[in-house]
Amino acid sequence: MIILGISAYYHDSAAAIISEEKIIAAAQEERFTRKKHDPSFPVNAIKYCVEESGYDLNEMDAIVFYDKPFIKFERLLETYYHFAPRGLVSFITSIPVWVREKLFLKGLIKKELKKTGSYDPAKVPLYFSEHHLSHAASAFYPSPFEEAAILTIDGVGEWSTASICHGKGNSIKILKELHFPHSVGLLYSAFTYFLGFRVNSGEYKLMGLAPYGLPNHEETQAFEQKIYDHLVEIKDDGSVWLNQKMFKYATGLRMVSDRKWNQLFGFRRRRPGDKIEQHHCNLAYAIQNVTEEVVRRMVKHTYEVTGQRNICLAGGVALNCVANGKILEEGLADNIFIQPAAGDAGGALGAAYTGLYILGGKERHPVHPDAMQGAYLGPEYSNSRIQRTLRRLNADYRKYNDSDELINDAAEFISRGEVVGWFQGRMEYGPRALGNRSILADARNPEMQKKLNLKIKYRESFRPFAPSTLEEDMNAYYDLRASSPYMLLVGKVKDQRRKQIPDHYNDMAPMERLYIERSDVPAVTHMDFTARVQSVSKDTNERYWRLIHRFKELTGHSTIINTSFNVRGEPIVRNPEEAYICFMNTEMDVLVLGDCLLKKSDQPAWDREKKIQKFKPD
Repeated sequence: MIILGISAYYHDSAAAIISEEKIIAAAQEERFTRKKHDPSFPVNAIKYCVEESGYDLNEMDAIVFYDKPFIKFERLLETYYHFAPRGLVSFITSIPVWVREKLFLKGLIKKELKKTGSYDPAKVPLYFSEHHLSHAASAFYPSPFEEAAILTIDGVGEWSTASICHGKGNSIKILKELHFPHSVGLLYSAFTYFLGFRVNSGEYKLMGLAPYGLPNHEETQAFEQKIYDHLVEIKDDGSVWLNQKMFKYATGLRMVSDRKWNQLFGFRRRRPGDKIEQHHCNLAYAIQNVTEEVVRRMVKHTYEVTGQRNICLAGGVALNCVANGKILEEGLADNIFIQPAAGDAGGALGAAYTGLYILGGKERHPVHPDAMQGAYLGPEYSNSRIQRTLRRLNADYRKYNDSDELINDAAEFISRGEVVGWFQGRMEYGPRALGNRSILADARNPEMQKKLNLKIKYRESFRPFAPSTLEEDMNAYYDLRASSPYMLLVGKVKDQRRKQIPDHYNDMAPMERLYIERSDVPAVTHMDFTARVQSVSKDTNERYWRLIHRFKELTGHSTIINTSFNVRGEPIVRNPEEAYICFMNTEMDVLVLGDCLLKKSDQPAWDREKKIQKFKPD
């Protein structure tokens, strides 16, 4: 069987194709359109996946969409009715769109599919999966487990905002659901909005800001208590009840009432671009702590309901790698698998899996370590294609015939403090660059976090960076009970690697504390002595593993900085031309494209002002 899965029309639209249990291709539409979190129908992603599969669209056994629009429409109507007359403006804005377009989504999807090439609706059945079932399928089916608990947590699907499922063989059984408007994902997004970041985009910034909060400070503790007293009640099973008098997302066009939240927390909502003060950091820490408590209780209850010590996670909240790390740190599960495209992009893969196993009845054979192939599921470009692009751009490059020499030179550049753009193989699926569309640098350099944020990524200085570490050397750097191939677990940096911090450390301003060396890999060590880790396996990505291994031979350290190959507001680069443009528009020193190496100093004159692409701040 060959199945096409699609997610679209909310954010992070994507497409994925599975053939006889193997994921053939998966990609997000944003990588093709260059619109970050693009929600539009994934015409380009579908074209890529179909071409990669070698089949025609009419040869698919089924096409599966990742949620059910009629149930979502029912939720909207019931919500407006329940809260009436609140939400009139939102009702007038959204309902006509639903009536005109989304109620007829089946016809719209078929119309859009015709844009991807030859497509006959009579030949290929179109199905609709439930949103949280798609999330659950995306996590369980590619996992190595024959049987596991599945926990999905996000903002909202149709009605569900979280679900507990039991997966066994090729079946998934939904056991419990939490329903809208009560949602830990929407709670977290409300604080994303209040602290000046974009909803459905800036949640990871909120997570990155949290370590700058002071855990034992009376303000931080007061903020947390106010969250419990006025915003959310957490039940023993992890379900939440949100005080809708303090929120506006159910009926309005904003997440919260600014006036009420300003009064509750004692400061006005931070606007994008405003200076980050200590009270912002303390509030970020407080909501992160509350979120971790919700996840902790949900995981405990998931075990009570399923009896399973293997757990699979998906949904946007599963991208909260700090909460994920606590699950293992506290022994709440024996083994964990997190879908690397845990958000709505992964819904496309989950939809394809539901078509294969649930609708198609295909027998399932778990793969070790997992079926995601390192998440390297997107387009790749041959060396001949790369060279043709570079010649067209009049770029100066060296083509290597010996990969060992190329890797040695790249590792040498990194060890000397230079920043290297690294473009190899198939593009990653999901929000993380995992060594094929990455910007690499030396984690030992205490100035590197500042340089990367301000001169390469053009983003906020507080944003942390992740280390890529040889899988076999993980225990030398972090207290982490599992490998972390998808950069979705946070672990503590080993005590022996930490450095003494000044006595007056907590009295310093947040951005002053940022540049205090906390370990011998300071550029990847968070304020709380943790790191968001990627473990690199030789079996999964041999060339990237060899690069880090050579760096270890040169420096004695088997960890480097890995950040996504893009600038702020831009999707990760997809093709060689986008990589070269990003390289030239930033202060990167070296670019490695396949077997070609380029030095910035050797490139022809570049008018950055004319050739830079403007992206909206994320």
